[in-house]
Amino acid sequence: MSTICGEPHFDYGDAEASRAALTGVDTLLMVSAPESADRLEQHRTFVEAAAAAGVGHVVYTSFVAAAPDATFTLARDHYATEEYVRASGMAWTFLRDSFYIDFMEALVGDDGVIRGPAGNGRCAIVARRDVARAAASVLAAPEPHRNRTYDLTGPEALSMTEVAETISAVRGRPVRFHDETVEEAYASRAGYGAPAWQLDAWVSTYTAIRSGAMAKVSDAVRSITGTDPIRLADHLRSHPSTA
Repeated sequence: MSTICGEPHFDYGDAEASRAALTGVDTLLMVSAPESADRLEQHRTFVEAAAAAGVGHVVYTSFVAAAPDATFTLARDHYATEEYVRASGMAWTFLRDSFYIDFMEALVGDDGVIRGPAGNGRCAIVARRDVARAAASVLAAPEPHRNRTYDLTGPEALSMTEVAETISAVRGRPVRFHDETVEEAYASRAGYGAPAWQLDAWVSTYTAIRSGAMAKVSDAVRSITGTDPIRLADHLRSHPSTA
């Protein structure tokens, strides 16, 4: 019977504690660590600890279009993590999540404007709860998903203009999208004092959408769980406004 690693009491970068915690675990859900400058190193340490502890199967929450040259800079870390897992000898399942529906409303500024260099690109945004449902289904019966990669998306690919229009319609307040240039995007975010890697991640969130890499709609959530993923409008209606 598979053992699912629950809430950890250790840090991904702590090799010794990770090995101890993972001893006896057969199937491991590895949720990517919080964004940081050393996240990839944390992932490498944790994957090596899992292999040393005898974990048989890793289910990793990766990212759509993960690649060494991905436009979204953090997707490069996800690709490298996938490569660590592949090389470890453990079986694997990669759940490549799209950008989250849950995050869309947070992109709206105090002035009711979403700003970023996304152009007319589209993104098949997905709800966290649909990712969680898919992960739970895989963990409950991992063998059919052994060494498989799934793109987890919502049921529709929306432009940022359509995201803004949907939020506006559901919330009953004016929201619009302003297509910044890349230079404007960096300038408008410079005042937050974030490190360069984080600024790159913020801006490339939008340029990845503009590139078309995020537009493909997958049926993986339905095929894994048997239930369709939620749409942005329905998600907003089921969650109170945070504005």
